[in-house]
This record gives sequence, C-alpha cells and structure tokens, in this order.
Amino acid sequence: MNYLSKVVAVSLFGLVLAGCTGAPMKTQQYDASQYTVVGHSEASATGLLLFGVIPIRQNSRFVRAQDAAIKAKGGDALINTQVQENWFWAWVLTGYTTKVSGDVVKLKNVQ
Repeated sequence: MNYLSKVVAVSLFGLVLAGCTGAPMKTQQYDASQYTVVGHSEASATGLLLFGVIPIRQNSRFVRAQDAAIKAKGGDALINTQVQENWFWAWVLTGYTTKVSGDVVKLKNVQ
C-alpha cells in the first residue's frame, strides 16, 4: 500500500469514527436545597439511520429530548430521569425515537 492509499484509508476511517460520536446527556446530582421542583415533563426526539450507515440527527437525539423536556416546563435541569427508546424500520432507513422523562427543577442561587 503506497503512502497516498494509507492517507486516504486513515482519513476515511477518521470520518467514519467522527460520524459515530454523539453528545452525552448531562445529568447531575443536586441536593434538595439547591432546587425547586417545577413539575414532571417528558419529550422525545427521533434520529434516522439511512441505508444502515448514514446518521440523520441520530447522535443528538438524547440531548434534544432532554432539552425539550426541560424547556417545556421552563426549568434548568431534569432529575429522576428515565429514558425509553423505540425503533421503527422502513425500506431504506431505521428510525430511533428516544423519550426522556423526569422532574424538571429550577435551580436556586446557592452561594
């Protein structure tokens, strides 16, 4: 294998790995004195995998669902979080729907 072939192979491998990364869901532990519970909320987000290899909004669906659940109640964070996932199949794609639910909290200014 010549130098150019190696560079192309490594570059393609890097692109494949970069396409398969996702944003982590951020969850934290809070002491009860740090927040006020606003209410229960849930939201979902869907991502697709086209032809089994091309992700479309696939890797960010957990974070998008969590953010939507928090925003729906006007809070700052989500506690007692639960995550559910369903999938569906069509001829050229597979869809994954993630539902995030939990208690939305408003953080207090703790100093």
